Amino acid sequence: MSRLQAGQRHPLRFSLNGKPCAGEAEPRLLLTDFLRHQIGATGTHVGCEHGVCGACTVSVDGKPTRACLTLAVQIDGCEVRTVESLAPTPDRLGVLQSAFKRNYALQCGFCTAGILMSLDCFLREHPRPDEQSIRDLLSGHLCRCTGYTPIVRAAIEAAAELAGLREKADA
Repeated sequence: MSRLQAGQRHPLRFSLNGKPCAGEAEPRLLLTDFLRHQIGATGTHVGCEHGVCGACTVSVDGKPTRACLTLAVQIDGCEVRTVESLAPTPDRLGVLQSAFKRNYALQCGFCTAGILMSLDCFLREHPRPDEQSIRDLLSGHLCRCTGYTPIVRAAIEAAAELAGLREKADA
């Protein structure tokens, strides 16, 4: 990539939720602002803007990433997934989202998108997690409403359901 100049807009090509996407960004534009204001992916929330709360977490090339600490120009050529990618269709929740709903794992919902994205990335690499590993993952997220217990319960339930789906697909 050529040297980035302040005030100059740089073209970006990337995959967003499995579809090719393109845009332009100034060198210092944060990924949160790019996704929300230029792309319209408003499921990515802006919380502390210091990487502490986890509300802005998205997946970049399969890794949970704080969008408030990432520059938009850094996603050029990457695969980006936001919370919008978790639902198979706009009118149907995904496995993890459904488990959250059944277990009352959200209250105000502000932190939920980031937690869901972290859990989605985690469950892809750890299909049968224990409670402690989920709690360790959640230590990077601030939730003031739930007390985390229903979130842990939902994550364990979703992990079991996803493992069952994988086993059926492999059979």
